[in-house]
Amino acid sequence: MKQAEIRNVKEEVLSDGWYTLKKYTFDYLREDRSWENQQRESYDCGDGAAILLYHKERKTVVMTRQFRMPTYVNDNKEGMMVEVCAGLLDGLSPEECIKKEALEETGYEIREVSEVMSAYMCPGSVTQKLHLFVGEYRDEMKVSEGGGAVDETENIEVLELPFKEALSMAHNGAIRDAKSIMLLQYAAMQGLL
Repeated sequence: MKQAEIRNVKEEVLSDGWYTLKKYTFDYLREDRSWENQQRESYDCGDGAAILLYHKERKTVVMTRQFRMPTYVNDNKEGMMVEVCAGLLDGLSPEECIKKEALEETGYEIREVSEVMSAYMCPGSVTQKLHLFVGEYRDEMKVSEGGGAVDETENIEVLELPFKEALSMAHNGAIRDAKSIMLLQYAAMQGLL
């Protein structure tokens, strides 16, 4: 595959609040070999990791439910989202991050995880790359209630759902989170449960 050719990249920070919004101005080489000046804005919230926790014998998965303001202002009237456990890397490796997030959000201390893919979730405007994992949980791994980190204003409800129900929720629109849909479909295609 051909690599994009760009030159004269200029970067301008538009906002540096919760995350960073930048404007890029650059020249892009078109197919006809002429240079075209373009501008794009890019939102940088940092790379992250997500995990589908599954119990093979019970055929269940652990999901979370929490309020997501961006969805509320874009046609999600209740603002609540059912999702797999996830978080930002914040200087950790993807594996370290997802084990920490699983403990904080779900209360499960997961020992072994498998990275199954990484993906840019919204490549037209967001720089974030997510590392997607699966991992088995067992009852003895439950060491706390979960619910999120207190200092991060998280109010997370932990859900244990039959896998078939979670997969059905992804198909009928009750789960509308891309990373969760991808991991549920991965589990179905690989026959994990």
